[in-house]
Amino acid sequence: MSIIKFIVSKTFFKQLALAIAALAVCCFILLRWLKATTNHGEFKTVPNLTGKSVDVAKIQLDQSSLVMQIQDSANFNPKYPKFSVIEQDPLPGAKVKENRKIYITLNPSGYRKVQVPNLRERTLRQAKPNLEALGFKIGNIKYIDNIGKDIVIDMLYNGKKIGNKTQLAKTSKIDLVLGNGNRP
Repeated sequence: MSIIKFIVSKTFFKQLALAIAALAVCCFILLRWLKATTNHGEFKTVPNLTGKSVDVAKIQLDQSSLVMQIQDSANFNPKYPKFSVIEQDPLPGAKVKENRKIYITLNPSGYRKVQVPNLRERTLRQAKPNLEALGFKIGNIKYIDNIGKDIVIDMLYNGKKIGNKTQLAKTSKIDLVLGNGNRP
């Protein structure tokens, strides 16, 4: 039998009809199974966790059938309590499926510590941007008799001299002792 005769024969059309019917039944069963297992059309609303402690966030997510995933802590934000949620993904109010991971970022316990550079024998003009770039603040500036005008003679934190390799929390106030240009 030639190919053309087979394509126009009753046997071919019966087989084609059976294949289409089997495909339709398989698609119908597959779509019903997917709807049942993926909870099609059923969503959970992501609660607002910002500013809440880890324990409260965990309870809220458990009640909503969502999973908490903690990411690394971010830079310290003084607007939020220690170890509270400062960011979350997906955002509050988003619609997600059950058991979806909600990624949260926690506020660390304080500013991270940074090594204070040795700025002795440098001018105030050089020292100030160096300290500010590292996140420190310039506290009191005191002048003493020294031939170098505006040269950093000493650096103090809470009235104590800062030594080499001293680490302080960001935003710490560092007091500077500068020369006034007069001979001692």
